[in-house]
Amino acid sequence: MPLGTLDRDPPPFFRQGPSALSKLAVCSALAFFLMVADARFKVMQPLRVALATVLYPAQWLALRPVLLYQGASQYFSSLSAAQSAQEDVIKKHSLQSQRANQVEQLSLENARLRKLLGLRERLQSPAKAAQVLYDAADPYSRKVIIDKGMADHVELGSPVLDELGVLGQVTRVYPLVSEVTLITDRDHAIPVLNTRTGARGVAYGDVSLHADAMELRFMAANADVAAGDLLTTSGVDGVYPPGLPVARVETIERRVDAVFARIYCVPLAMVSGAGHVVVLDAATTQIPPRPAPDLPTAVSRRGAGK
Repeated sequence: MPLGTLDRDPPPFFRQGPSALSKLAVCSALAFFLMVADARFKVMQPLRVALATVLYPAQWLALRPVLLYQGASQYFSSLSAAQSAQEDVIKKHSLQSQRANQVEQLSLENARLRKLLGLRERLQSPAKAAQVLYDAADPYSRKVIIDKGMADHVELGSPVLDELGVLGQVTRVYPLVSEVTLITDRDHAIPVLNTRTGARGVAYGDVSLHADAMELRFMAANADVAAGDLLTTSGVDGVYPPGLPVARVETIERRVDAVFARIYCVPLAMVSGAGHVVVLDAATTQIPPRPAPDLPTAVSRRGAGK
């Protein structure tokens, strides 16, 4: 056979088709075209919807074990939390019932003693609700400004309380606002009473330990004071009504070479975050005036003695 008549093409078994570079270029162009078309004209949205619809049963079946496990774990954790909460409620209810019985008994006993001794009932201080506007401009003092002033009959020296205890005292009164010095201010002092021992003392604002702290000063080194003791207003100053919670004893430092103990307290009121407060009238406005001495009777007695 002449050489010119031979087929020079490779047999079909050895055909390679387009080159790999050509396939890459075509596929890249097609992918780019589909991305642009989908981004501009949403041509693949029907395909996505069809695929999501077809695959939803498989996804639902695959998620069932996970959801069942989560539901079971949540059920058991909720059951445990509910049981612990029920136990806490039962304990608190029992404690409150016990305290209620004690309060009723003490109130009855107190009423009987007052009737027996002829004492008058405790003074009831009128109150005004107020809101804390902002802190005072002085960074070295612990003072706040409330939205009540002379127009609301706020008096100088009126006690200020929040829902937890004594917050401070009105030290300046303006026509529409008032300045309240907090009990943690270094220049503020308040007579207190230790509810456990009945001992009286004076608590001062003190920021040497931390920002919101007080110090019970002039207590003997061997005084019966323990951490956790509750301090309330004693009422001897004629400003604060007696029995208002003030602070709780935190730490006590006793030294052999010191006459007085260093007693640090933590105020019960939210001195750093109070938003709404109550302004009471000073107790001095409710105490009846001292009766005037009977001078003619005293003179007549002296004359009779002569």
